[in-house]
Amino acid sequence: MSGPVMPPAVLRFFQASQNRDAEAWSGAFAEDAFFHDPVGTPPLEGRAAVRDLVVSVITGFSPFLGLTPTEAHIAGDSVAVTWHGAAITRDRRPVNWSGISVFELDDTGRIREARAYFDRAAFQAQVDGG
Repeated sequence: MSGPVMPPAVLRFFQASQNRDAEAWSGAFAEDAFFHDPVGTPPLEGRAAVRDLVVSVITGFSPFLGLTPTEAHIAGDSVAVTWHGAAITRDRRPVNWSGISVFELDDTGRIREARAYFDRAAFQAQVDGG
């Protein structure tokens, strides 16, 4: 995947989403990470919870095409990334959405906290066929 320059864990987050690789996707996170998906909902706590979410996302579509980063802005241990997501529902309807995620990295370079900003209601309406 070519695209914006990002730290390895953030790059792995996006590549693994496109490869539908739950282990690599959740493996980008620290063991005790927090994931706000999206912001405004209770955060997931821990890599295992992130993995469970990722598995449900990947298996909920046919196929999940992934998240594609378009821009990345790095400031210290923080990275803000704009992205587009794409998937096909099990009844063959396209789902497209976009957002911005802000990643905070720990001292080992893994994601310790991620905050995803996107319109969950608009996303869900597409999934539901509305």
